[in-house]
Amino acid sequence: MSNRVVKNTLQLLRSEKLAKLAWLAYAFSARLGGVSRVYGGNALNLGFTKHDSRAAVERNRELFLKELGVANEGKSWPLVTLRQIHSDLIHRVDRMPEQLLAGDGMVTDTPGLLLAVQTADCLPIILVDPKRQAVGVLHAGWRGTVKRIVEKGVGEMRKHFGSDPRNLVAAIGPSIEGCCYEVGEEVRTKFETQFAYASSLFREMKESDPVREKYPMLFLTARAPGHSELPVKLFLDLVEGNRRQLLDAGVLAKNIDATGPCTACHTKLLFSFRGEKGVTGRMMGAAGIRPAGDWAIGPSKSQSRFSMTR
Repeated sequence: MSNRVVKNTLQLLRSEKLAKLAWLAYAFSARLGGVSRVYGGNALNLGFTKHDSRAAVERNRELFLKELGVANEGKSWPLVTLRQIHSDLIHRVDRMPEQLLAGDGMVTDTPGLLLAVQTADCLPIILVDPKRQAVGVLHAGWRGTVKRIVEKGVGEMRKHFGSDPRNLVAAIGPSIEGCCYEVGEEVRTKFETQFAYASSLFREMKESDPVREKYPMLFLTARAPGHSELPVKLFLDLVEGNRRQLLDAGVLAKNIDATGPCTACHTKLLFSFRGEKGVTGRMMGAAGIRPAGDWAIGPSKSQSRFSMTR
């Protein structure tokens, strides 16, 4: 992650693998540079949460679209979002839907639409086909990952646009990573029923007990619960799980960018549901296709200050 982040300045996270595609409008939002006050400072909350006002979120979205270069002189691209339900439902979108769609992914080859998923720990994933000029956005928590939403997203790109997975570029935005994403044993069981490599996605760590560490002899002959084993904490690497799905779907390793910072480790820069105990805003992973001769002003130069590079 770049060390040139400017406090309270709206900046977007980008993937170097997508930077040369002039027809592509895309970015992952961060926390800074908005008008929301309920989450501390000038927060760029892009989700209609119960804590924030609708007016603040709408203004934040206007700022986001302008910074992305898809809004100019009071006119902006339609922003297409979802009622996210931790599913494997993916919609093909060619116009602004009349009603909010339920699901966790969208694909399009229609210019002038901005597709977006909202996150605050789950993975936002952007799929791009440079050959067919088509894009997809996906939201993957552990439930969506078990249901193979990313793998199915590649399949939807093949089905609707004739995309060759070897040509696809995938950018995984900021999410909670294996260092912080503690889950229960039931989650590991679900993964083990689906993936042969499931064991490699989990890390176990015993809870520490300063008293045991200082006086281990006290617990050699003590009765329960003193003689019992300390609980084991289980951590899941969702990023690696989705990277493996992309590889299994035929996406080349060199075309996968999964270097977004951990949301729970960087709550001053990013929203994290876990890191902030549920009281937090929402970020967006967004992508769209610029029409030929687009009137948009293009991305702001300030975006280059905050990249996905650690």
